[in-house]
Amino acid sequence: MPWNRRSFMRYLAALFDITALAASLLITLVVFSFPRGMTFAGFVAMRIGLGNCLLFAFLLFVWHAVFIACGLYLSQRLTTLRMQSLEIVKASALAAFLLLAMGLSFHFRVVTLRFAGLFWVSTAAIMIAGRFAARGILLALRRRGINTRHILIVGTNQRAIDFGRRLLMNPQLGYHLVGFVDDDWDGTEHFQTTGHVRCCTFPELRGFLRTSVVDEAAIYLPLRSYYEHAAELVALCEEHGIAIRFDPRLFNSRRRRHHGEDLEESAPALSPVGPYDTFPALIKRSLDIGISSVLLLLLSPLFSLVGILIKLTSRGPVFFRQTRMGLNKRTFTMYKFRTMVENAEQLQDRLLPMNEMSGPAFKIRSDPRITPLGRILRKTSIDELPQLFNVLTGDMSLVGPRAMSLRDYQLFEVDWQRRRFCVKPGITCLWQVRGRNSIPFEQWMELDMQYIDTWSIWLDLKILMQTVPAVLRGTGAG
Repeated sequence: MPWNRRSFMRYLAALFDITALAASLLITLVVFSFPRGMTFAGFVAMRIGLGNCLLFAFLLFVWHAVFIACGLYLSQRLTTLRMQSLEIVKASALAAFLLLAMGLSFHFRVVTLRFAGLFWVSTAAIMIAGRFAARGILLALRRRGINTRHILIVGTNQRAIDFGRRLLMNPQLGYHLVGFVDDDWDGTEHFQTTGHVRCCTFPELRGFLRTSVVDEAAIYLPLRSYYEHAAELVALCEEHGIAIRFDPRLFNSRRRRHHGEDLEESAPALSPVGPYDTFPALIKRSLDIGISSVLLLLLSPLFSLVGILIKLTSRGPVFFRQTRMGLNKRTFTMYKFRTMVENAEQLQDRLLPMNEMSGPAFKIRSDPRITPLGRILRKTSIDELPQLFNVLTGDMSLVGPRAMSLRDYQLFEVDWQRRRFCVKPGITCLWQVRGRNSIPFEQWMELDMQYIDTWSIWLDLKILMQTVPAVLRGTGAG
């Protein structure tokens, strides 16, 4: 199975369950040992033979296999906690029975019916408590807009309406229903009255995707009569880097087992995006947090010095704040050290005829708005360092396409270039290490596509290592 967020959560749940089994067995042993006069020091000093260790490892493996067979690691995003708890009670009962059978087979005197019963109760209690805590934490985060996915539903037939209703009724799924795409609006009155859903027709779809945050699109169209619309949607989603979900019943699959209560089984995802639904993405985010935290700590004296120099040499704030376009067109505030005069953005329109960059990007080699200190900060890329705060908060990554301003985004002429927004923007990328402002805009966009299509952890590390000499050379900076 490929690594993605769902499979990672499965392995995380399995690891927790194995830990719960080991903890339950330890608790049960402690409860049955101390009444017999054993002290805690004596219990800790007990010698455990290699054979018992191997037997315990084998037992954990068997228990894990039992839990898999009981379906504990199938997606249960739409399963009630009551039903999930009942499945855990059944699976842990089977685990306790296997423990009792093994104890009797190997003549372990401590393993009795009461021992197995206590092990069953403690195992079920720990596992159920863990599921309650995990679901509660996810629900609290997603209700605050954290870790949510914006999904667009294509079609307004009954299956599409039922799918949308399940999303609205189950906020713990972490999905925000953006709207419906169809020319016929029969059946969507319920959602229109809630005020949470925006809708568009097929002719309006291209413009809608350009201006809206959409992470996924779920297709619920009869493909025989709406094939052209579906094909257009798939092409548009590929251009924008949007994952596609489809209803497997559209293809009349008879052999495929259908889980009616499972969002991801009823609408599997086809994603043209590389890093952000994979296990290496977890490593990427961990590196972002670790490296940015260390750098912010080590560079804090430099931050203070630069802040003092900016205040002493020009009027205005220390940091420059600007709204930029982020992951899947989410906007965020990006931070840099201020290198220009205070009203630099208002002066930009007057300088447009002097623009030396192709495409929507704006850059002047001898920009009159840049302060003398600002030129030094730009030449050394020190002005970019406050973006480490954006990396730490998750709006940016250390490596990724350069964050675009709203003005530049609105001047994009072709949709394929917008696919660069399917990943988080970064402080450095291929464009940074291959010439920066000396590269034409079209080649810049092609380098961004190359990064997205060939992304790997090794590529990120390679770019980070190449960034240092590129900054020291100062090629294309200014």
